[in-house]
Amino acid sequence: MRLVRSSVLIAAAVVVSSSVCAFGQSKASAGKPDLSGIWQAIGVSLFGETGEVRPGEGRSSTWGPPAGPPPYQDWALPKVKQLASDDRNDPTVHCKMAGVPRITGIPVPFEIAQTPNKLYILYESNHIFRIIPTEGRPHPEELDPAYMGDSVGHWDGGTLVVDVTGFNDKTWLPGAGHFHSDQLHVVERYTLQPDGTIRYEATMEDPKVFTKAWQYRLVLRHPPRDERIMEAECDQNNQDLEHIVPDAR
Repeated sequence: MRLVRSSVLIAAAVVVSSSVCAFGQSKASAGKPDLSGIWQAIGVSLFGETGEVRPGEGRSSTWGPPAGPPPYQDWALPKVKQLASDDRNDPTVHCKMAGVPRITGIPVPFEIAQTPNKLYILYESNHIFRIIPTEGRPHPEELDPAYMGDSVGHWDGGTLVVDVTGFNDKTWLPGAGHFHSDQLHVVERYTLQPDGTIRYEATMEDPKVFTKAWQYRLVLRHPPRDERIMEAECDQNNQDLEHIVPDAR
């Protein structure tokens, strides 16, 4: 269940709105595609209960060649199998942040607000937000490990490239049991398409657990109805939590 907007997201939205007003129209001032708006990859609020979409739009949530399974090192494969065998192992069941890039595929909307020098992403999931500088600055020299990592961006032509590092090892990558280490490094690419969708691609590297890089691709769309980012308090709204984790509360 999704409730009214949370005070956290309202405060963040006020900051974002003030920044956009202060800087003006990002597309005109920066000369880059404007990614602002409500976006979603999958879920009922995108395709509806019966799977309807707007006329002329396909329903595929992915693009490009299939990525295949994550290229785990041999020692890591039994751990993946063990984690995937029990839903209670999923960090999001315990209301933990989903991490990057998994958060992009969570089946609820998120909002992008773009200014010439920063991009703000407000996720409905767990009140999560990201503030991404886009003028090409480097990561800070010292980073505390975090669920969402540290993000810095730059433009490569019409594609926004976001470099994410500084993760802890407490989240999963997309897919059941797909754990990672604190050496995870993610490069996200957001490319606005002529049909108004975004092609999202995340390249993940983790020398502790992977043998090579792995890619995750999604098609992001505007939900067909008048969606807005609303409150979704995990402890109250996770209707399956008592069934999956009886002793969680």
